[in-house]
Amino acid sequence: MTDDTAAYRDAAEGLVRFIESCPSMFHTAATIRARLDAAGFTYLPEGAPWFMEPGGSYYTIRNGSSIIAWHVGLDLPQDGFHFQIAASHADSPTFKLKAVSELDGPANYLRLDIEPYGGTIDYTWFDRPLSLAGRVLVRDGARVVSRLFSLDRDVALIPSLAIHLDRSVNSSFSPNRAVDLYPLFSAGELTSGAVDALVAEELGITPDRILARDLFLVNRQAPRVWGAVDEFVSAPKLDDLMCAYTALEAFLASKNERDVSVYVCFDNEEVGSHTKQGAASTLLRDTLERVNARIGRTPESLVRALAGSMLVSCDNAHAVHPNHPEKADEANDPRLNRGIVIKEAANQHYCTDAFSRAVFSAIMDDAGIPYQTFANRSDMAGGSTLGNISNAHVSMHAIDVGCPQLAMHSSYETAGARDVAHVIDALTAFYDADIRIEGADAATIA
Repeated sequence: MTDDTAAYRDAAEGLVRFIESCPSMFHTAATIRARLDAAGFTYLPEGAPWFMEPGGSYYTIRNGSSIIAWHVGLDLPQDGFHFQIAASHADSPTFKLKAVSELDGPANYLRLDIEPYGGTIDYTWFDRPLSLAGRVLVRDGARVVSRLFSLDRDVALIPSLAIHLDRSVNSSFSPNRAVDLYPLFSAGELTSGAVDALVAEELGITPDRILARDLFLVNRQAPRVWGAVDEFVSAPKLDDLMCAYTALEAFLASKNERDVSVYVCFDNEEVGSHTKQGAASTLLRDTLERVNARIGRTPESLVRALAGSMLVSCDNAHAVHPNHPEKADEANDPRLNRGIVIKEAANQHYCTDAFSRAVFSAIMDDAGIPYQTFANRSDMAGGSTLGNISNAHVSMHAIDVGCPQLAMHSSYETAGARDVAHVIDALTAFYDADIRIEGADAATIA
């Protein structure tokens, strides 16, 4: 990427369009699938036989919300191939409708019964017009069929209590999720059953055909590139759609014929990953085992391949906050528009260690790509991500990286517009590199 403002903006605008097409994790998987189809990838359902050949590109999906794609190199070594993997996640903190999702009253109000999904910053959801998106399971004769659902209009809002009724709101606001966070759905025009009626109308079916649904609140405030010199990109769900997008762009731009390149976008990272489609599931191992078998290798070959493989776990990082720089570590303090962030923690909540950091840093140095480091202040507990969770089930050398951002887990987040291109470049360089790992003692990068 040259130092061209228009090129940086184009990359950021690509992220904006991607996020607009991803109102839920199910839509994110569908959006990624459409990109893979357009690039000539072949869909291999998990429940069908798999066939593949050198030079082929393939993908599979689990639960309609997690997706894995891979390219089998034309020039794989016969004695010891390996995988190069970038993994992100499709879900973001929000609120999910409960199975019985309507609350009558008080007065003539109709409210939505919801519960938090992930670690939301609750106050950022107040006083915003909100929509609904997710999937709906419907009866189709003898079949039960999953349908994507996304309303292109706002139908709910979580109203604040007026300051006249809570004089302490600016000094001690701590909303009760079972009191303050119920969205207003109607002031009296609608009654019980209106949610299913709305969903059915949008899908062109009758309400009695709806069997179940996974629906989430959606902030439809438009993503945008902004600033006096276009420095910023703001959007819902930057964590982690920014990484899902940049890793996908890098994966599609690369054609490394000396390895099996893999792109993963998991669901459910924000709620712990312990689902059939999360990073703690069998999804990645199942896929890599089947790839190994279908390219004619033995079970021992898979063990050897994993020993020589590398996973880049991609999940956004905390940039230094302009009003609270004291929250950042003095030396490991990422800045917006300064490049991809390598994350490390002594408690191993990130999977980075000296070996993986060295290999990734060498790739960045060789390509002339900027990178930064993040570590928590030593007196503050940090978060974790999918890297160490996934690595406990499919062990290989691994590193945690991310795009620096502000307001993580807000309903509307902000990052550096130039970092979109920086991170695409970084992950493309990773995919392009011919990494030859020798235990944990040495690695050759070509």
